[in-house]
Amino acid sequence: MKEMTRIPVISIIGPTAVGKTKLSLDLAEELDAEIISVDSRQVYRYLDIGTDKVSIEERREVIHHLIDIADPDEIFTVMDFIERAKEAAERIVKRGKRVLFAGGTPFYYKSLFDGTIHSDLPSDPEVRSLIEERLLRRGKEGLYDELKKIDPVTASRLHPNDSRRVVRSLEIFELTGKIASWWYDKENQPSSCFNNLYIGLERPRPQLYERISERVREQFNKGYVEEVRWLLDNSFSEKNPSMQGFGYREIIEYLKGSISLEDAILSDIRATKTFSRRQMTWFRKFSPIMWYDTSVVSPGDLHVQVISMCKAHYEEASA
Repeated sequence: MKEMTRIPVISIIGPTAVGKTKLSLDLAEELDAEIISVDSRQVYRYLDIGTDKVSIEERREVIHHLIDIADPDEIFTVMDFIERAKEAAERIVKRGKRVLFAGGTPFYYKSLFDGTIHSDLPSDPEVRSLIEERLLRRGKEGLYDELKKIDPVTASRLHPNDSRRVVRSLEIFELTGKIASWWYDKENQPSSCFNNLYIGLERPRPQLYERISERVREQFNKGYVEEVRWLLDNSFSEKNPSMQGFGYREIIEYLKGSISLEDAILSDIRATKTFSRRQMTWFRKFSPIMWYDTSVVSPGDLHVQVISMCKAHYEEASA
């Protein structure tokens, strides 16, 4: 994709269970757009119920990208997402369609549209634990030497005894596919090839929490436990990053006999609520954005207002 190209795009954001999927499907049909999923878990095949993927039937009505593109035992990094998202957008535009992003992974949005994130770079307890195990086996000097081979610039800034930062630097590399010094050097950050407008959906927290509880229980009724059991039976390890998300980890504990089914459900609900709060902490900082309270605006009015906003953005950005 050419560096000077600025593709006008719309991004539908908001916390989990707020209604992003329905709105994105409605918009895509009216705007003649294709949807690029911005969800770090929906990239994985076979993780369907737990990630609330749009159905195959819905994907036949509206083309979706970046869903079911990696196996559960693959490492899919933010750099993989950026590359695949740009390629998808280019193909969509060549077909004469509009580009619509939708999903709830804030880090993916920030990385794609804003570049460097610094302290907001992702963290994963499982990945960090594996690096710490290498620290125990190889010692501080051994792990520091590993960092020097991968990222000599960052290593030169750290003391070999500063194990915490050495571990963190290696964690960033393994999670994002880029060394820490790359992320912290703005000169390495390409300017965004997108002219993006965020459409944010929100709802009062008590109402959102009620919707989250209902959705989690619906997932369990649809076969969530069976989905996780199938993954384990087919040798997809519980240690894979794809299996570390909330819901999956609680069901794994249930299948081990460590907790009851109801405890797994309640734990999933609590974790999802916590995740929704983190999402909004991130999303509140996004710009430019238009927020809509779905508890106040009727579905019909929301549709009309957002369509008008989207068309104006596409036209202005394309002028």
